[in-house]
Amino acid sequence: MSEKWVPFHMPSIGEEEIAAASRTLRSGWLTSGSKVKEFEAHFAERVGAKHAVATNSGTAALHIALEAIGISEGDEVIVPTMTFAATAEVVLYLKAKPVLIDCEPATLNLDLEALERAATSRTKAIMPVHFGGHPCEMDRIHEIADLHNWGVVEDAAHAFPSKYQGKSVGEMSDVTCFSFYATKTLTTGEGGMATTNNPAWAERMRCMTLHGISKDAWNRYAATGSWYYEIQSPGYKYNLTDIAAAIGLEQLKKTDRFLAARKRIAGLYDEEFADLPEVRRPICPSYVEHSWHLYVIQLDLSRLRITRDGFIEALKKEHIGASVHFMPLHLHPYYRNAFGYRPDDFPHASALFTRIVSLPIYPAMSEEDVRAVIRAVRTVIAQYRR
Repeated sequence: MSEKWVPFHMPSIGEEEIAAASRTLRSGWLTSGSKVKEFEAHFAERVGAKHAVATNSGTAALHIALEAIGISEGDEVIVPTMTFAATAEVVLYLKAKPVLIDCEPATLNLDLEALERAATSRTKAIMPVHFGGHPCEMDRIHEIADLHNWGVVEDAAHAFPSKYQGKSVGEMSDVTCFSFYATKTLTTGEGGMATTNNPAWAERMRCMTLHGISKDAWNRYAATGSWYYEIQSPGYKYNLTDIAAAIGLEQLKKTDRFLAARKRIAGLYDEEFADLPEVRRPICPSYVEHSWHLYVIQLDLSRLRITRDGFIEALKKEHIGASVHFMPLHLHPYYRNAFGYRPDDFPHASALFTRIVSLPIYPAMSEEDVRAVIRAVRTVIAQYRR
C-alpha cells in the first residue's frame, strides 16, 4: 500500500503560469484583452483552424457553436449518452431536443449504427464526443452528416491535442469545442475555446460571448477605441479573462511535454495490466493520436467478487483516487423523466457504466505515483478474484 495519497487528478501548474498571471494582474488589464487575442491566435495555429474564439467554459463554447450554426427551437441534435451533462444541456438552452444514442464498447465513443438510426426530418446537427481523448470516426461521421445536411459540432473537451488520420481535432468540422477546466489536458482554471474555419460563424460566436454587442471591452476602452457600441443580438456573458488566457498561453507551450508524460503513463498501465483478464484496457489504433485525458479500464465483473463501486472504494483504501466517466445521460432523472429514456434503450452504455473506472493519469504524477496505482489495482484484483 502507498503511504502517500495519489489523487485522481492534479493540475500541472508551474512558476511560468504563476508569473504570467502575476504580470497580467500588474498590467492593469484583467478582463478580455490582448492576452485573450494572443491565446486565440496561438491555439488556432496549434490545431490548424482559421479562427478560435475563447470562452469562459467548454459549455459556453458548445452553446455559442450550436447557436452560430443555426440550431433553434424544435430542432433535434444527436448526442451520445456517454458524455458529461454539458453536451446535451446546451441543446436544451436553445429549446431544441437532444436525441441520445448509444456508445460502442471498445472506445465508448458514439455508435455509428445508432447514429444513422436516430435520424429524423428534424435532425439538424450531430455532436460527436471524443471520449477520454480517443477521436471518433470522423470520416464516417462527416459522410453521414453530409448525406443528411447536418451540422457537425465536436465536443473535444477531452481531445486536446488528439489527431484523427493525421488531422488535428479542431480543424475538421463546422465547429470544435474545447474545455480548459482544471482537470483538462490544458487548463486555465475555467475556460474553453471554439474553433472553426468559417469566418461568419467565428464573428457570430465572438459577438455572442459578450452580450451580442458590436465591440468588446478591449475595442471600447483601448486608447484607439470608442465607447460606442450596438447590441446586435441578445447574447451571453461568456468571455474569457486575460488572467486565464495568460495561464493558457504558458500551458500551450508545454503541450507536447504534457502529452508525452500522459502517453508514458498509459503505456505503463497497458504493460502492467496486460496479464489481468479481469481488466480490459483502452484501445488506441494506429490511425489516431490519443490525448490520454482519461485512462478508463473496464472490469470483467464476472471474474470478481466485488462491484465497480466496491473496486473504487478498495483503491481508496490503498490510497489511490479514482473516478467514473460517465454516468450516461439516460440514467439521470431529468432525461428519464423528460424524454422517457430507459436503461435498455442504450444497452452498451448501461452495461459499461457498471464496470468502468478512470485511473489517475496526469503529468504531475511521479514514477512512484504511477507504480503505486499499478500496485493498488493488482492488489485489489488479487484480493477479489473469483
